[in-house]
Amino acid sequence: MFSHVMIGTNDLEKAKAFYDKLLGTLGVEPAVVDRHRIFYRTKTGTFSVSKPIDGKPATAANGGTIGFLAKSQEEADAWHAAGIAAGGTTCEEPPGIREGGVKMYLAYLRDPDGNKICALHRVPA
Repeated sequence: MFSHVMIGTNDLEKAKAFYDKLLGTLGVEPAVVDRHRIFYRTKTGTFSVSKPIDGKPATAANGGTIGFLAKSQEEADAWHAAGIAAGGTTCEEPPGIREGGVKMYLAYLRDPDGNKICALHRVPA
């Protein structure tokens, strides 16, 4: 359904440093820089961070979350730790199991621009 997800930043270099470390824990290569944007491309889609084209400040979506698939609970924990070390802040509950019909291991962060992101591992039944 989705081809890509793009979020805004006010500091492209800081965003690249943050997401290179964070997504590296999931096996994603460092970003490709294209003028005022960076791209992380995988065979399942593209994640991008961009300075706003209209020149106004980037703002985080209120109520929005972007989820990244983790292969294991350990990978989600490594993702979370890398995000904290790279300048992100933890949000929601600490990383852990959530149940709501499907058992999931979730780890939430806010990136340096305030965007809410999550690593999700679906725990096998």
